[in-house]
Amino acid sequence: MNRILATLSFFTRLPFWRLSDIPKEAYERVVPLWPLAGWLTSLIMYAVMYAAFNFLGYGDGLLCYVLALLARIIVTGALHEDGLADFCDGFGGGTTRERTLEIMKDSHIGTYGVIGLIIYFLIITNAMCGVMNYADTIIFNDPSGLPIEQWESTPLWLMPFTILFTADVMSKAVCSLTIYCLPYSRKESEAKNKLVYTRSTIADIMLTLLVSLVPCALLIAFVFPKFLIPALVALVVTIITHVLLMLYMRRRIGGYTGDCCGASFLICECVFYLALLSIRN
Repeated sequence: MNRILATLSFFTRLPFWRLSDIPKEAYERVVPLWPLAGWLTSLIMYAVMYAAFNFLGYGDGLLCYVLALLARIIVTGALHEDGLADFCDGFGGGTTRERTLEIMKDSHIGTYGVIGLIIYFLIITNAMCGVMNYADTIIFNDPSGLPIEQWESTPLWLMPFTILFTADVMSKAVCSLTIYCLPYSRKESEAKNKLVYTRSTIADIMLTLLVSLVPCALLIAFVFPKFLIPALVALVVTIITHVLLMLYMRRRIGGYTGDCCGASFLICECVFYLALLSIRN
């Protein structure tokens, strides 16, 4: 229970820490449960998106996705976005390992960070809009992926929720492989939050799969089986992308930092959506 509370406390600004006196060791072992944070943030994103659609109408779809992303930023305290900005500044402006790590630790944002965030938001909002429109087309024009009795009994709101849930949870699950494959690039005393994750084991990876792959697969199979193959293909593309990111991080700084993890999640989420768009036909 402490590990679950530590995961939700670390990745959100919601006061889960008030429920228990969470030891430091629990925070160090949260990596296998990263996807659980995706359960919460995707649910919040969908609630905001659903409310926005009902208030603004479906003609303002892009704005609804922006509001959903804004809700996640508020709940997480822009934790991942801060990591992406620092990652872009460090890897864009640093020419040596030491200089890259120094720039990433600087609390000020630079040109590379600003450009990185702008490009990220342009890609993610338009990719979300494209994927959701694609899902709507399938739902309203081609319901053959579901048996008639299941189609008639399945609420239409479950499809967009399934996409948001799968993208968020799977991206966090993929990024957790970083802790298994790479060493931490700094000393613990140099870490921003004075916390270094415990190195993941095979058992940790199995736990990650249990809280990510299994619920996503079950949800897709229940809601829209026709979406399962595209989701698996998108997952493979996302894993390949993350492996390339890890190789790049290892070459540049010899491992990972917390900023690298945050940046990897957002990049992998973008790739997941883009992969879905590319194979929709």
